[in-house]
Amino acid sequence: MKKRKILVTSALPYANGHIHIGHLVEYLQTDIWVRFQKLRGHDCRYFCADDTHGTAIMLRAKKEGKTETEIINTMQKSHEKDFAALEIAFDHYGSTNSEENRQICGEIWAAVRKSGIIAERDVEQLYDDQANTFLPDRFVRGTCPKCGKKDQYGDNCECGATYSPTDLIDPVSTITGATPVLRIARHLFVELEKEHKFLNDWTANSGSLQPEVSNYLAGQFLNEPLRPWDVSRPAPYFGFEIPDSPGNYWYVWFDAPIGYIASTLDWCKKTGSDFNSWWRDPNAEIHHFIGKDIAYFHTLFWPALLKISGFNLPTRVHVHGFLTVNGEKMSKRNGTFILAADYAKHLSPSYLRYYYASKLSNRNEDIDLNLDEFENKVNSDLIGKVVNLASRTAKFVEKTGLSQSYPNDNGLFQKAAETGVEIADAYDQADLARAMRLIMECADRANKFIDDHAPWTLKNDAAKRQLLQEICTIGLNLFRQLTIYLAPVLPTLAKQTEELLHDTFTHWDNSSQPLVGTPVAPFTHMMTRVSKEGIKAIIECSKETDAADHADDANAAIQDQWNDSAESLEAEPLTAEKISIDDFVKVDLRVARILEAKEVPEAKKLLQLTLSFGGNERRNVFAGIKAAYKPEDLVGRLVVCVANLAPRQMKFGLSEGMIVAAGPGGSDVFLMSPDSGAKPGMRLH
Repeated sequence: MKKRKILVTSALPYANGHIHIGHLVEYLQTDIWVRFQKLRGHDCRYFCADDTHGTAIMLRAKKEGKTETEIINTMQKSHEKDFAALEIAFDHYGSTNSEENRQICGEIWAAVRKSGIIAERDVEQLYDDQANTFLPDRFVRGTCPKCGKKDQYGDNCECGATYSPTDLIDPVSTITGATPVLRIARHLFVELEKEHKFLNDWTANSGSLQPEVSNYLAGQFLNEPLRPWDVSRPAPYFGFEIPDSPGNYWYVWFDAPIGYIASTLDWCKKTGSDFNSWWRDPNAEIHHFIGKDIAYFHTLFWPALLKISGFNLPTRVHVHGFLTVNGEKMSKRNGTFILAADYAKHLSPSYLRYYYASKLSNRNEDIDLNLDEFENKVNSDLIGKVVNLASRTAKFVEKTGLSQSYPNDNGLFQKAAETGVEIADAYDQADLARAMRLIMECADRANKFIDDHAPWTLKNDAAKRQLLQEICTIGLNLFRQLTIYLAPVLPTLAKQTEELLHDTFTHWDNSSQPLVGTPVAPFTHMMTRVSKEGIKAIIECSKETDAADHADDANAAIQDQWNDSAESLEAEPLTAEKISIDDFVKVDLRVARILEAKEVPEAKKLLQLTLSFGGNERRNVFAGIKAAYKPEDLVGRLVVCVANLAPRQMKFGLSEGMIVAAGPGGSDVFLMSPDSGAKPGMRLH
């Protein structure tokens, strides 16, 4: 396998707030991916930094009677402490308020100036007379000029629209609550439209973007001229003054992504590494992990800057979705706006690392932290399936150690080693959920072996000591395989396993060779179960008690009640082909009741359903919903069925219809149900 050179970044956390569990989706996803690449033997480096500039920091410093430097230094220490508590390991963590960042900003700015795509013009900008400052985009809120949604930021709406703060309807300053006034200031713009042809080709053909992201850019931005990007702010402003435009400062969104490069430069200086081998060598890979809310900046503006200034373009931009908790937005009122520091006080980082990994695919889908499922899943998978293997075997071979040769296990170890190829591919594709499913399938097979051979029943039989040692050797080797596969997710468990088995597995390929003839250390508890008390504690310490904040939270909840995401529509756009009413009425959609539902053993996706349309009318239907529904939960449920679909002979039997469902597939399938009062046999009109 060729050794890869991989540079990885996450979006830079802003220095005006603490890390919370929503942020951690991205940093844990990235850390897991980086740890996997390192375990595979690749030269992979993870760089990040605090995003420090902007009006918010300036105003906070003024309010607290401190300098901006004091504010950002204190927050950086807090951020780094939070990341360390969740076992997130950067190769270097810098700051955008560094000389390296000033240097790279100047270099890129000079190249962009030379390319002729910088324009200067006077701009009417919102100004807060009470605060005596121009208002940055995020310090203005109002009604979106495109969709009409209220309480949106000054530069973009949750509907995906981007605009100027002056386009907002009924704008309000978030600093003082005053209605801002217009003032004229000189601004500098990157005329992004001049790079339209390059961006069209790169977003569509480079393979750097997920298909849904590429389609989103094509449909929302690249189908019309790209608007100029305002990259400067007039004084007063905390940031870097533009060398050839005194009194103007680079806007935070100009120098923040450049912080990726600057953090690399800082690390190279400290370690004696060749900077150009990372950002100017075509053999080096650049991987960005970001949230879908900042996809525009990283997939249009950022690639244009990199191309113009001669730096490597991103090999891959991994875009993830948002986090909800118990199906809702994080809320201080409900105690679900959980800070990383509060989580770390009461619960193990391993729990959250595994739960997020089990949910994160390589698509930009939202994930939900369901706290009941969180408890059950961690306890079932990590305690019941993984750690349980060691606890049920290690103590029986503390005196003898592992067998000198690997016993016959009927191919279990080899099958898990072969599955390791699939697991590695899932990790590499950032499909962590698929990797976790495959690992747990290996765990299920290993536990069945231990259940079947019950080593605890042999411990007092002297004649069967060798058999006991062989069974435990197999069990501990299967456990060791699992911990190697889980090492990117659970680094602490990996270290504990190394100590237990007097082993060091520094490379992924260790999983394909069994361990024999080594001593086994006395077993100590590796992981405790998630407790309801721990979950209750993080909720209680996260609850906001201030009445004013409660009111704000309630108002936000009302305003966001129908904040439907466009993600599903972007993933599968409306068909352009129109049908007539005559075409539609040909489809006989009927309400049906599920009388029986059962597994189809030979099929991975199908359940066999017996449907009733009322009276004696029955239909046999095979439905691809196995991953989403348990058969016993479906019996008695009303569904919608295409009743006049031509029967299809399958190897499992004859399917005489199709039930109607929504969703992309797999476990994300949702049956369509009629409203209360509907009866089997009724036709949908």
